[in-house]
Amino acid sequence: MEAQEYIESGILELYVYGLLTETENLEIAEMAKNNPEVENEIISIEKAIVALSSSFSPFHSVENFEKIKARLELKYGKVVEMKPVSNRTQYIGWAAAVLLLLGLGYQTLELTKTKDFITTVGNEKNKIERDFAYLDKQNKEIEKSLTIVRDIKNTGVTLGGQAVSPTSFAKVYWNKDTKTTYIDAAGLPKPPKGKVYQVWALKLSPTLTPTSIGLLSDFDSNNQKIFAVDQTVYAEAFGITLEPEGGSPSPTMEQLYTLGKV
Repeated sequence: MEAQEYIESGILELYVYGLLTETENLEIAEMAKNNPEVENEIISIEKAIVALSSSFSPFHSVENFEKIKARLELKYGKVVEMKPVSNRTQYIGWAAAVLLLLGLGYQTLELTKTKDFITTVGNEKNKIERDFAYLDKQNKEIEKSLTIVRDIKNTGVTLGGQAVSPTSFAKVYWNKDTKTTYIDAAGLPKPPKGKVYQVWALKLSPTLTPTSIGLLSDFDSNNQKIFAVDQTVYAEAFGITLEPEGGSPSPTMEQLYTLGKV
């Protein structure tokens, strides 16, 4: 190791503190003997320690020191040589504390990561469950629609567009035995706000007699646009008009969107 590396590594401070092994002490002493730069650094460290110690030690003049010694009857007493206490235990304690803090910090970090991961997995699980529930609902609606369309007992009545909306169309699926009636309104435009489609079973002769069999409510939320309406006892034709929200007691003929005979 070069002289500059010794100085920058901090090993010279440990040498001055007496925290190195005997082999390391001999090695640095030999280096200091042959390298003035290392020796000067060691002297600088020692001076810094002495200066630091002096700053914390109370100052007593010679006169005060003699008075204290006389009071303690140490005029001719033997001076007991005190050996400096090694700081190795203190450094070991600090090192252990630092390692403990680092360990706790690492465990806290890992715990936070684990909690974040669990939260992420939980959110993904909830999203998957919501998506599955939505798809399951959609699948059941499609199956129900197919069952209605494929039921050979249902009479299909096509309703064509009228003057107010020539491009509109719809279809009625009416089981004359059970009176069950479904409306396929996929060919109708979205009703304006405050309006609703109303379905009429019509008796054409001897006079036109309309009977309301239901409203196509929640038009936007019904993805399949297949609506179950009231049972139809008798009908010679079906019509769909656009009415104020809540429906009307009689059809508004100017707002007749579709019409078709059975």
